Amino acid sequence: MSKPIKSLIEKELTSRFKDVDTVAVINPRGINAIKNNQIRRRLRQQGLKMTVVKNALAKRATASSKLKGFESLLDGPSAVIYGKASVSAIARLLLEEKKTDEKFELRGIFFDGEVYVGDAGVKQVSKMPTREEAIGIVIAAALSPGRKLAGIFKGQAGKIASIIKTIEEKAKENEAAAAPAATPAPASA
Repeated sequence: MSKPIKSLIEKELTSRFKDVDTVAVINPRGINAIKNNQIRRRLRQQGLKMTVVKNALAKRATASSKLKGFESLLDGPSAVIYGKASVSAIARLLLEEKKTDEKFELRGIFFDGEVYVGDAGVKQVSKMPTREEAIGIVIAAALSPGRKLAGIFKGQAGKIASIIKTIEEKAKENEAAAAPAATPAPASA
């Protein structure tokens, strides 16, 4: 490959990866064209893309980006998966692909400056919550004390209402019992 072509490819990779901070790397060897298209279709549905890269060019293209450090995953033929989906969503999708095809080799995932290598790394990342799940957990944690406090007040108010109702019922019973006793007896002539 000539230098001008390498330079063009490097510029293209730099523009593709400039806003990306999370990537997954797989080995595309052994994936036929039909399987490749199916994988790309499923990735596209999740807002992801897959690019087969030349390792040296990918290393140079990401040297000054947020992806600096993911080079350790580039060994042999490499396909980089990237996009707007959360890292755990990417990992879950890759694990699903691995279940359908045992030849599917997961090299690892890079995000937040850390490298998660191999199947074990991808499994570890897949157990992390997605952005939406994390927001739900935070909101639930924030609302939990208020919910407990409302439950306490509701419970105490219910107990007080029950006590007042019992007192009212006893007062009515006492009035009903006292009313026949308070009526004067008829006078005998």
